This record gives sequence, structure tokens and C-alpha cells, in this order.
Amino acid sequence: MSTIAILTAAGSGTRTHQDIPKQFIHVDNKPIIVYTLEAFQQHPNIDEICVVILDGWEKILSAYAKQFNISKLKYVVKGGDTGQESIYNGLEAIRNDHEDTDIVMIHDGNRAMVSQDIITDSIVKQRFYGSAVASIPCTEVVFVSDNGLEAENSIPRETLQRTQTPHTYYLGELWDAHQQARERGIKNMAASCSLMAQLGKKIYFSKGSEKNIKITTVEDLEIFQALLHAKNDSWIK
Repeated sequence: MSTIAILTAAGSGTRTHQDIPKQFIHVDNKPIIVYTLEAFQQHPNIDEICVVILDGWEKILSAYAKQFNISKLKYVVKGGDTGQESIYNGLEAIRNDHEDTDIVMIHDGNRAMVSQDIITDSIVKQRFYGSAVASIPCTEVVFVSDNGLEAENSIPRETLQRTQTPHTYYLGELWDAHQQARERGIKNMAASCSLMAQLGKKIYFSKGSEKNIKITTVEDLEIFQALLHAKNDSWIK
């Protein structure tokens, strides 16, 4: 049984207002996508990596993979118009070389702070429950608002989980879900867990982290750089 990580990195990064896609922005002389690749390269239970990349950036990604010794990168695939299409393209690329019982871990290429513990727990929970979605409890008070200006009703935060990636499933189950989505006309499900929920599948949670941020804005870039340089004080256990 193999475990393949599919990293989605096909976004153009318009919210960062930079001249290049956010996944290729350098932080401390290294592209963001390389930090993500290194996390999966270093994990002993990840066998192969597939990156779904923005059209035209395939050769640049491959060059960075060679420069930073990402030997597990086996597939570089052109992304689709939506996140759902990009995941589909990644699944289609790996299907011929793998069994339905192989494990696929879908992860945002711009979640570069994913830890070894998060990857491990995702694999463990998937083996136990059949699937796993990284998540963290919601600690803020959440209101329901139709206009973003006012609200009357809040949702008990004790019942809420904020999902992240990775999302880990059997290859066959993910492929079947995407086939069903196409047959039913379900579109724009960028998160695999949303698609599974739409198809009536139960969601099982694995370990996430507040540090496992998705880098989409300039503020996120600043937080990411700070996290890279952060060290716990000696009194923090």
C-alpha cells in the first residue's frame, strides 16, 4: 500500500497582489511551495508526491525540486479552472500507477507549516476510520450574518470545527466521489471534505494546528515568516 501526497498549487495568488503566484514567493530565499514539499519529502510514510501546478510553471517547479532534493516528486500536473478540477487532474494522473486501496493525502501547497505530527496523525486516523480531515476547534464566537454588517444569532462554538488540510482518503473512494460529482453536476467543491459531505459521507477529524496556516494574503506571509523564526521560550511546555 502506497501513500501519495497531492499538493494543490494551481492558484494565481491574486490576494497577495504580487507579480508571481503566492506559492513561488520566496521567504528566506526559498519558495513557499518548497517548504511544503520538504514536509512531505521528510515524512517516512509518504511514498510519492504529485503537485498540481499553475499552467506554465511546471518547469520552474521541477527545477526547484532538483535544487532542494525533493526526490519523491513523481508527478507535475497542470491545474484546472477550480480547486475541484485541480484535484481531479491530480487523481487522474496517479490512477494508472496505483491501486484503489492506496492512500491519497490532499494538501494545500500554500500550507507550508504542516508538521510531521499532522501528517502522521492524518495517516493514523485514516487507517482507523477510513478517512481523515485535519481540523482545529473553533475558539471564537461565530455569528450568522446575511450582510456582514449585523447579526442576531450565534452558533455555539463548542460544536464547530475549522477544517484545514491534509484530507486523507483511499484513492478509489476519492476517484469515485469525483466521478459522482461530475455526473450530478456538483462543481466548485475545492475541499475534498466538502465534496464528501455533499455526497453523504461522514467526516472524521485528525490533528490540525493554528500554525498550519493557509498563505493567501500579505498578512499571512508576514505570519509565516514570523513562525519560521519563532522559538518557544524555555518555560513553555
